[in-house]
Amino acid sequence: MAGYFLPRDLHPGAWWVWALGLAVAATRTTNPWLLLTIVAVAGFVVVARRAEAPWALAFRLYLYLGVMIIAVRVFFRFVFGGAEGSTIILRLPEIPLAGIRLFGDVSAESLLGGLYDGLRLAAMVICLGAANALANPKRLLKAMPPALYEVGTAVIVALSVFPQLAESAVRVRRARRLRGGSGRRMRVLQTIMIPVLEDALSRSLQLAASMDSRGYGRAGLVEARARMWTGLMMIAGLLGVCVGVYSTLDGSTPRYLATPVLIGGTILALAGFWLAGKRVRRSRYRPDRWRLPELVVAASGLGVAVVLFVSSSFNPMNPSLIDLSWPALSWEPLAGVLIGVLPAFLTPVPEPAALEVA
Repeated sequence: MAGYFLPRDLHPGAWWVWALGLAVAATRTTNPWLLLTIVAVAGFVVVARRAEAPWALAFRLYLYLGVMIIAVRVFFRFVFGGAEGSTIILRLPEIPLAGIRLFGDVSAESLLGGLYDGLRLAAMVICLGAANALANPKRLLKAMPPALYEVGTAVIVALSVFPQLAESAVRVRRARRLRGGSGRRMRVLQTIMIPVLEDALSRSLQLAASMDSRGYGRAGLVEARARMWTGLMMIAGLLGVCVGVYSTLDGSTPRYLATPVLIGGTILALAGFWLAGKRVRRSRYRPDRWRLPELVVAASGLGVAVVLFVSSSFNPMNPSLIDLSWPALSWEPLAGVLIGVLPAFLTPVPEPAALEVA
């Protein structure tokens, strides 16, 4: 315990488990108080434990994206009609089309439904943004298992788009200030957008070239039949896991169908990963280890998901859209969500960023 709180970067997989736990918890409710608490917990942990690297500033972009998601979901209720309910608050000219109608009466119940659905989706996106701001994508690529190193490369590059744009924006804005640039709003946006995109594209090409020089994407000396059976097992197992997870989260699916599919898919996927990992030989320099702080982070995220999953079976987690009233808030799910804030206090601070030498 002497070195427990020494500054160090945690395993990126622990942050992703924590963020996915919060995202799963957000899928179990449309209560705005719980969803806002999940967003607040994610934001507080990001502010407390993100590193000083420029890519850690990407969390702000996810907040903007979440606000945009909510606005679009509410706007669609105006465009495609929102008269589901008795409390009409706006009457617009109706345009009937084949199978759908545009505009028309808009009810308060429909707008609240769009607001709740948009807030739930925005909370899930913000939770994933928190993982991107806390976990170094390059270290996450290093921690991928051998069987997933090719697929993991593509996934990590895709997940690092927002961090890469945030880092490029910081670099371009710093260079612009050093050159005496001034101005705000649209003019600044026009002068920054092209350099940011050009810098992000240039660094992506450099990353692709460096990965190619290190052997990423090589086929290896493996028989075509063995590769085919391994791929089929992995695809079938992952499909079984997806169906099993959806069936488990969906309360209308019988439990005797959800659990066997989830277990069978997991076993099949692990067998495929094991067979695929046998043909891949990789060496790691200073591999990341799971220690007690990583276990605390992962357990806190899983604890949030478990508490809200259990609470939803006996506690109403979705506010009524028939009788309009303030959404009720119970202490059990609220206390479960607050478990997710523990990494802000029970984990070491990240290491200070090293100075870059030009």
